[in-house]
Amino acid sequence: MSLLEIDDLRVRYGGAGLALDGLSLEVPEGGAVALLGANGAGKTTTLRAVTGLLRFHGGVVAGGDIRFDGRSILGRLPYQLVADGIAQVLEGRRVFAELTVAENLRAGAFAPRARRRERELRDQQLELFGLLGERLNQKAGLLSGGEQQMLAIARALMAQPRLLLLDEPSLGLAPRVVAQISAALAVIVEAGTSVLLVEQSTAMAVRTTTHAYLLEHGRVRDHDATPALIGDDRVRAAYLGTAAVAGTSLTAARGGRTP
Repeated sequence: MSLLEIDDLRVRYGGAGLALDGLSLEVPEGGAVALLGANGAGKTTTLRAVTGLLRFHGGVVAGGDIRFDGRSILGRLPYQLVADGIAQVLEGRRVFAELTVAENLRAGAFAPRARRRERELRDQQLELFGLLGERLNQKAGLLSGGEQQMLAIARALMAQPRLLLLDEPSLGLAPRVVAQISAALAVIVEAGTSVLLVEQSTAMAVRTTTHAYLLEHGRVRDHDATPALIGDDRVRAAYLGTAAVAGTSLTAARGGRTP
């Protein structure tokens, strides 16, 4: 059963051409899906459309539909979508730098149903991200990049989402930290939260998701099981935004860097 269904979605910004041009995809209940593609393919726009943030970036839905749990959510405001069970971790972490870790977590539990379980939910996040428990009274702006990313995810989970959207959670992080966050996301999915992940790290995509969609020019070019899609040379070429040589590994195509 699909928790999120995007059907023939078309999005434009201002008077420009379509940023999404007939995009269709599904995220199953309790499943994890990756959105892959070069910069400008429409990945972040897709997340903005689902979370109601398009209007704050000058974007509008020009056609199609987005359904969450069988009901259209077009036109609903971001805070209403959080109440519905959709939460997003934005690119760049976006923690409240002047608030402590504990205060950031509390800010995530603003919905009434989450407020009633705030202590229990906080304990769950501190078990998932142990480092945060050691820094509860520290201002979030003083955390490392990896700790801030953990806090951003934990804060989103305080809202008890059924669907968690993440935009480039590995950006700028060391491989060791990426592995820690990948492991945490696997636990989140196993616990029943659906995930839609926009990610440039193929390692995180493979560890975290079971199915992936490749976006190109605002459309789905291909979709398959995540390892199969990432393992395709033609897909790697589009994913990296460069011409790939048949038989070249992804690591080699990145100049020897681990994805």
